[in-house]
Amino acid sequence: MIRRPPRSTPKPSSAASDVYKRQAPINSEIQNAYISFAKMDCSVVAITTDVKIDGENIVGYGFHSNGRYAVSELLTKRFIPRIKEAEEKDLLNDEGNNFSPEKIWKVLMKNEKPGGHGERSTAVGVIDMAVWDIVSKIEQAPLYEHLAKKYGNGKFTNKIFVYAAGGYYYPGKDIQLLQDEMKGYLDLGYTTVKMKIGGASLKEDLKRIESVLKIVGNGKNLCVDANGRFDLNTAIEYAKAIEPYNLKWFEEAGDPLDYKLNQELSKIYKNGLATGENLFSMQDARNLIRYGGMRKDIDWLQFDCSLSYGLVEYLRTLQMMKENEWSSTRVIPHGGHQISCNIAAGLNLGGNEIYPSLFQPFGGFPDTSIVEDSYVSFSKFIGTVSYTHLRAHET
Repeated sequence: MIRRPPRSTPKPSSAASDVYKRQAPINSEIQNAYISFAKMDCSVVAITTDVKIDGENIVGYGFHSNGRYAVSELLTKRFIPRIKEAEEKDLLNDEGNNFSPEKIWKVLMKNEKPGGHGERSTAVGVIDMAVWDIVSKIEQAPLYEHLAKKYGNGKFTNKIFVYAAGGYYYPGKDIQLLQDEMKGYLDLGYTTVKMKIGGASLKEDLKRIESVLKIVGNGKNLCVDANGRFDLNTAIEYAKAIEPYNLKWFEEAGDPLDYKLNQELSKIYKNGLATGENLFSMQDARNLIRYGGMRKDIDWLQFDCSLSYGLVEYLRTLQMMKENEWSSTRVIPHGGHQISCNIAAGLNLGGNEIYPSLFQPFGGFPDTSIVEDSYVSFSKFIGTVSYTHLRAHET
């Protein structure tokens, strides 16, 4: 097991790590404008330590967001072995009383060249999530509180803005079923929802948008997401057509690395744009801010820590934003998982995406959480991942 010395002076050892991984299928026929989720899957890891609370070893859980495939081979061949081979001095904080996510990140990235982020960033993000889960449990404090005190301004909350993401294309799903889905989100306490566009004709998508607006009542309660489908001309055509609806945001109109497209779109579209979920490093996020035409007052950034090397890298991204005079409140992460809820609550983000009816058990809130008017209040829970949801992946 990963060993932690007593709270006295640590004595490094070469103890092996117990790191388990699983590959969980999504098995859903839902589609966005680009992909089907029918054959997609997700990597899950569980890291066992020899630290015990109430007689049980602390286990940290990690997984990555939907929309990417499992990274089993990367975990098996590169990243898990590096943890197992590391000395304890390279895993523990300087005080020796907890693990150090920053040191572990360096262990994971040993012998990795800059750039070429790809799926590597997801594999590191999965392990990083499990490490922060452990840190929170050893501290016996909510991660958002720990983050606020160590990395933020000391202020935190247990109430954050959330929106319900859905509105996928699905075989046989007509307008009525789309409306029923959105009504279900409102019944759960959400007032802001998101739906997919770009997987049908513009004419059909406008009908779908108008049908959802009849349910949510106001354009500011609706976001639309093209998942990077459009070229510039199509993105502009859609922008002109939807602008009168005054939607909360128009998300990922074009390829996530096509900063020029985003820049041109921002010149003609008066309402909010959103992007960033498929940018997997601080450097890519910085390029978006430098060259993507994003507007500090109305646009939204959606960087997802589980896909972009984890929270250690995310802290660098937030620092970069600060240096470029961007407010952290303009960030609403993609992914729908509890670590992003903790980041939002502890580091003053604008909220978090949630999938109320999709991709479970990899997301959501602690079971006692309550959603009202698209704000979730959660009790003072320890850790970042629901133990009851993921216990099956421990061994």
